[in-house]
Amino acid sequence: MAIKTHKRRKSSRMQGRGRGTHGWGERKKHKKKGHYGGKGMSGTGKRADQKKSLVIKLFGNKYFGKQGITSKRTERDKRKRINLGTIEQNLKTYGKKKEDKWEVNLEDYKILGDGEIKEKLIIKAKEASKSAMEKVKEAGGEILVK
Repeated sequence: MAIKTHKRRKSSRMQGRGRGTHGWGERKKHKKKGHYGGKGMSGTGKRADQKKSLVIKLFGNKYFGKQGITSKRTERDKRKRINLGTIEQNLKTYGKKKEDKWEVNLEDYKILGDGEIKEKLIIKAKEASKSAMEKVKEAGGEILVK
């Protein structure tokens, strides 16, 4: 008779017998590394410190607590905005050069006046701040607001 070299794990031998504790008493008692709970985020209840380090590692500190506006009635301002400095840096992306001026089409955006401008720009936009209008005019361009 051959000697048994490998004993099957209890979990594979005791499938479907009783409550599924496989002889370890309570279910929570034999999950390795303390009382980890089950899979996923189960076991992150009242005494959930054991999962905290794992969660912080995976999601960073943004998982716990409240971030940003939490009131359901507070409507966030979702308008798209762009600064003149950003437009100037990415002129090839946003605009086309016609003669000595750049034509920039940003019809969904509000143009803000942060940054310096050296080029002559003709910008089509939804809205624009006063400072943006002034800077573009000084450079010899204009903002067409619809």
